[in-house]
Amino acid sequence: MEHYTLLKIVHSLAAVLLLLGLLAHAFMLWKAQRSGNAAVLARKLRVTRLYSLPALGLVALSLPISGWWLVHIAGWPLGQLWLLLGAGLFALLMLFGLLLHGRLSAWQALGDSPAPAKLLRFTSAYGVLLLVLLLALFALMGAKPA
Repeated sequence: MEHYTLLKIVHSLAAVLLLLGLLAHAFMLWKAQRSGNAAVLARKLRVTRLYSLPALGLVALSLPISGWWLVHIAGWPLGQLWLLLGAGLFALLMLFGLLLHGRLSAWQALGDSPAPAKLLRFTSAYGVLLLVLLLALFALMGAKPA
């Protein structure tokens, strides 16, 4: 049972790190964009796109593995509705994460020129959708049977 508790702590810590990382990067990019300094924004976009998003993606990919392990240790059947819905939400989370990565690449490719409003809208929409999906996934996993 001590393995279950340790794995649950690691799984929860990864989930919290993912949420805090997304929120921190959203705030950082918003602040850099509002400052009007194109060099700072370009550097923040490059770091976010090349290092932070792949690292957060690896943390996100560890969640289904540790979650499956938790379910296996608890002895729950994998056909539970909350588990199947969680897998669907996770697939959508990964899809919109890749779309956000593409929008950030397009934004970074502009260099010093200002980003068009349409690009900013899509990037913001993907970021907000990612946070909503992540919170919905957390809520679903929190509502699972004890």
